[in-house]
Amino acid sequence: MTASLPRQAAPPDEPRRPSEHPRHKARRRALTLLIIVLLIGVPAGYLVISANQSRNSGKDKEQKYSATGLTAGWPSRVQRRLYQVPVPHPADEIAYYETNNWKTSRLYVQFRTSGAGLDSFLESMGLSRDDLKKDDIAIGARDRKITGWSFTGPGPWWGLAHTQKNPAPTQDVVVNLADPNFPMVYVVSRTVP
Repeated sequence: MTASLPRQAAPPDEPRRPSEHPRHKARRRALTLLIIVLLIGVPAGYLVISANQSRNSGKDKEQKYSATGLTAGWPSRVQRRLYQVPVPHPADEIAYYETNNWKTSRLYVQFRTSGAGLDSFLESMGLSRDDLKKDDIAIGARDRKITGWSFTGPGPWWGLAHTQKNPAPTQDVVVNLADPNFPMVYVVSRTVP
């Protein structure tokens, strides 16, 4: 008698995946595409925006430093401290311009303030209204040409030259007192490096 081999059980049938509906395939593909776009597209878009902002920032700086004449706004704190031009509060119509070369550096500043603001400005320089001289246009032709200041409008015009020992800056100041309650102040402060 021959021994019969034990019968092996047939492998269980693998469950068949029911065929997907075409809408489900389309959704899955759309979801995959969305994930790819988010993973690759968003960082790439951020890099493009960042590069454009950086380039535009460089253009703004180039325009600022290649411009001649005044720029509306406050000079930086560092500029005001270095050139000893303490723009008082309150003040408006503020504009400035800085030039630098191997011989001298200049900060040009203009502002309109109150009568008390003018007194405060002069006091911070160690001066007073008594130091102002009527019809003394202390700012020279070269500096007026750079800024476009003419000092020909209604006055009275008052001015002074505040000379200090190096390395402290020297300031030339012209004040328009056409409206004594709101004098307009023009300053050129020079330092020698």
